[in-house]
Amino acid sequence: MIPEPIRRTARALAEGNLVAFPTETVFGLGGDASNPAAVARIFETKGRPADHPLIVHVSDVELLAPLADGVADYALALARAFWPGPMTLIVRRSAAVHDVVTGGQSTVGVRVPSHPTAVQLLRQFEDLGGRGVAAPSANRFGRVSPTTADAVRAELGDILRPTDIILDGEQPEVGIESTIIDCTGPAPAVLRPGSITDEMITAVTGSALGERAAGIRVSGSLPSHYAPAAAVVLNETPRPGDGLIALRHLETPAGVVRLAAPESVDEFARTLYAALRAADDAGISRVVALEPPGPGVAVAIRDRLRRASNGRRSSSATER
Repeated sequence: MIPEPIRRTARALAEGNLVAFPTETVFGLGGDASNPAAVARIFETKGRPADHPLIVHVSDVELLAPLADGVADYALALARAFWPGPMTLIVRRSAAVHDVVTGGQSTVGVRVPSHPTAVQLLRQFEDLGGRGVAAPSANRFGRVSPTTADAVRAELGDILRPTDIILDGEQPEVGIESTIIDCTGPAPAVLRPGSITDEMITAVTGSALGERAAGIRVSGSLPSHYAPAAAVVLNETPRPGDGLIALRHLETPAGVVRLAAPESVDEFARTLYAALRAADDAGISRVVALEPPGPGVAVAIRDRLRRASNGRRSSSATER
């Protein structure tokens, strides 16, 4: 039985409205991928550059084919191994995908999320005739991705229309955005690291990772991204008044505000964005983050922190 809030939200999508909804990574801001006007509103609401492509979310691996113009065997192997889950595949787009979704590129990113609320929403939308939900993270462009419905309200509540919906749900299990993998070449190439790691990809495909193709634009790839208002500095000794994000075994100096003390790298990923938002809520002007070492999801955490440490983009750069 589909809960009425999800039925109502699916109808809102079908009517061309925007919907913020939880996934296992972060909250997304979704619109009907086959409705160019709805997709254009995503860009407008976020202040997102029109050439910065979106990811299309569907409920099942079988729904990849209508969006793609051929899919490599290794891409299908990855899809079968990691979908539903926090992985986006970049494939050659079919004629069914609009330019506004892809930023004018010949490729499209597709994902099958695993969050139960997202799955129910997508299936209900598809039952109404929907062919995918285009959705970036539900925040203003370049800022910290939201991992709660309250964070979405704080980010976008004054911009969304009364007919748009913020759908609550369980907090994302992963906490950082999906791994993005280019599947247009002879071998998979990671364009954005995430919790589906290099080691996991090569174990499934049985081959080394390929080189990143020139010119493919994807979400979260700009030098400055995921940035709070506070300045983020990496691997320095925090001063009194600073916020600190570090693994639990690392001590908090006197006068420093501990924003997060995760026990593990997975918990670090899950709590990172909430900690950055907490710094802004507390009026902290500088956050020191001690990067977790090692392979795996730690690579993705370091990627997000290094982009956040470049600060927020100016409004002129964001709206180009």
